[in-house]
Amino acid sequence: MSRILAIDYGKKRTGLAVTDALQIIANGLCTVPTTELLDFVMQYVAKESVEMIVVGHPKQMSGEDSENMCRIVPFVNRLKKMLPQVKVEMFDERFTSVLAHQAMIDAGLKKKARQNKALVDEISATIILQSYLESKSQS
Repeated sequence: MSRILAIDYGKKRTGLAVTDALQIIANGLCTVPTTELLDFVMQYVAKESVEMIVVGHPKQMSGEDSENMCRIVPFVNRLKKMLPQVKVEMFDERFTSVLAHQAMIDAGLKKKARQNKALVDEISATIILQSYLESKSQS
């Protein structure tokens, strides 16, 4: 089997997570500057077998798209064009930052470590991916 890559797209930084080859467990991969994201994804897909990319779909509480969608849609369209062999799917990312902060607290990280925005982004991507995996196993 191939891996699934998850992207928590941000204005400045983007968190990434990936599954194991059996698509059972989501693990944080890294955080990259958003300006380098497309190059990073292309290099990663060139060396690893990736079946799908899950991009966090930012929504407001009302269910409407958040303002970040104006940046995500062009990125997703470029991704689909450059990697036509890889399925790209959007997945609701509401509350992932809150869940990431809670996970850091539960893990016993000190306040200074919890202020590391790159770590929050990576954990958020992991939560998006794990939530995606759980939603697929229930259907």
